[in-house]
This record gives sequence, structure tokens and C-alpha cells, in this order.
Amino acid sequence: MLNYIKAARTSPAEFDQALVWTVLILLVLGIVMVYSASIATAEASRYTGNQPTYFLVRQALFLGVGLIVALLVFQVPVRVWQSLSPWLFLCGIVALVLVLIPGVGREVNGAKRWLSLGVANLQPSEFMKVAAVLYAADYTARKSALMHSFKKGLLPMLAVMLVVGWLLLREPDFGAFVVIASIAMAILFLGGMNGKWFAGLFVLSLGGFLVLILSSPYRMQRIFGFMDPWADPYGRGYQLSHALIAFGRGEWLGVGLGASVEKLFYLPEAHTDFLLAVIAEELGLAGVITVVALFIWIVLRSFAIGRQAAASERYYAALVAQGIAVWLGVQTLINMGVNMGVLPTKGLTLPLMSFGGSGILANCVALAVLLRIDYENRALMRGQPA
Repeated sequence: MLNYIKAARTSPAEFDQALVWTVLILLVLGIVMVYSASIATAEASRYTGNQPTYFLVRQALFLGVGLIVALLVFQVPVRVWQSLSPWLFLCGIVALVLVLIPGVGREVNGAKRWLSLGVANLQPSEFMKVAAVLYAADYTARKSALMHSFKKGLLPMLAVMLVVGWLLLREPDFGAFVVIASIAMAILFLGGMNGKWFAGLFVLSLGGFLVLILSSPYRMQRIFGFMDPWADPYGRGYQLSHALIAFGRGEWLGVGLGASVEKLFYLPEAHTDFLLAVIAEELGLAGVITVVALFIWIVLRSFAIGRQAAASERYYAALVAQGIAVWLGVQTLINMGVNMGVLPTKGLTLPLMSFGGSGILANCVALAVLLRIDYENRALMRGQPA
């Protein structure tokens, strides 16, 4: 009896409760801050029917659907995701093509990034991030013996990602392209790609991004606005200057929940791309540090789950977990960097928190897969089949 009790105490839990609670805290805080950041805009807009709770209700619905889908995704074994990954990736490419077809894709503010489903808009680039993680991990696991070969290992993946990048830039969605390229490169590197090839690809990518920036007038304007937002505070530096004002007003503990001034028609996209600026103004440095710490915990825990899977020789699962860590880490870093004026303005939302059904759903799916990997790791540690 004593041996049974001792084994029960030392046996790992079925899932990572700390990770689940961390994700739920960010999701709930996201709903609160989306409502706070959007209430004035929603109340003044005819598009929302002058309903102050318009974005709150929709975000809550998105989250409800996301959690239900996440529960279903969690039931699917990792080996099934591996078998489906090429088909999911192909479906993602088809969706990116559909977005570009006149009359099919929906254009907003000069960008074609959405497919209209009637009750909501679907953004394929968000789900392409999930597909990219699953496919890149499957490709790397299958081609592990060829990772040191440029022709047989790197070139096929590079060609596929160039096609995805071309489709994303046609929308245009430069931010999603950066995230997906980072996911693919990181998974190839973690899967054993030749260090010289990785360094060359990294330099080539930087050069390619530079060419894309220099060849696009609107991207150049964003760079100039980032370098000195105060030189043109009512033009190209408008968003960044007001984001910095929001950070400055927040000081240590913020001006109080709901008391932001910048969200009152000064800061564009306050409930999406610049949600962190509203958090900084209302909750102060303490609130920003809390959010940053929660995201760091998720990223570190994702890498730890990947290492546990690798220790069990589950290399596909390990690469998926680490790919999710890279995705969330890179996108969070870019969004926060933009809000703080460290990086040029880019249309990337804050994962788990910013308004948007596609983003919330894709994040929930990815984290459900991550929790499934952790669940199978723990099952193997208890001596049970995964």
C-alpha cells in the first residue's frame, strides 16, 4: 500500500496544468483588454451597429469556438497529425490561392487576406502557420539522414517555402511570411541541417527581406516612420508615436483599467496590432512585464516538451513542439517590438490576446497539439502507450 501511494505521488500528472493555466490567463486577459481597447471605436462605428460590446461578444465567441476545437484536437494522436501534415499543408496553399482570386478573396485596407464565410472572415495565413509547423517537422523527420545535403535536404523545402512566400507577398502579408519562414528555418536547423547551409540561408533571407523592403514604397515609409516617428507624427510615424505615448502615460502601474486615452480614436488598431500599448497605458510596466513573463513561460515550456519528446525518440513530436515555440516566440517578439518602437511597424497580432477569430483559433489548435505531445510524453513516462 505504501509503495502504491509513493508511486502515485511520483507519477507525473496527465497534462501540464501550469501551461494550461498560463494560456487561459492570457486568453481571459486578452478578452478584457480587447473590450477595453475597442469599446469607444465600437460605440462610434456604424459597421458595429454602434454596439459598445461588439468586439467583446465576437472575441468571446471566437474563444469559445477555439476552446471547443482545441478539446477535439487534443484527442487526436500525434502520429495522425504526422500522416495528415502534407495534406494540411496542401490545403493551406490552396486557401492562399483562393484569397488572391477576384471575387473570392475579401479585400480590407488594400490587402487580400480573408475568405468570407458569411458570419465571419477566415484568414488562411493564420492556419498556414499551423500547417507549416506540422509539415516542416514531418519533412525534417523523414529527411533527417539528408539534412546535410543541399540538393536533397534543403532545396525541396526551400522551393516549397518560396511558393508560400510568393503567395503571402501577393496579398500582401509580409508579417506572416516572416513568421512562417522563421518556423521552417528553425525546424530545419533543430532537425540537424548543416550549419554552413543554415548560415548561408539566414544571410540570404536577410538579403531577400532587405530587397523586399527597398522595392516597396509603403514598406520604406514604415522603415522611415520607425527610425524617427516624431519627424512626421501625423503621417508615417502616427501609429508608433501614439503607441509610445501610451507606454509613457502608463508609467509603473498604469492609469487604470478602462482609463486609456490613446484608445479614444488616437491609436489605430488598438484592439489588434497595438493591444500591448493599451495594456501598457492602463496596467503600466507591471502589466507589460506580467504579459511578457507569461509568454516567456509558454515558449520555454514548449521547448522543454520538445526536449522530452526527443529524449523518448519521438523526433516528429519534438520538432512540432519546438516549431510551436518558435512561432509563438517570434510573433510575440515582433508584435511587442513594434509596440515598443524597437522594430518597424508590421501587421502582426499578439498571440492569444489580440482580436481576431482566425488567430485565436489557430493558436488554440497549436497549443492543443502541444498539450497532446506533452500528454503522450507523460504517458510514456508512466509506462503507458502514447
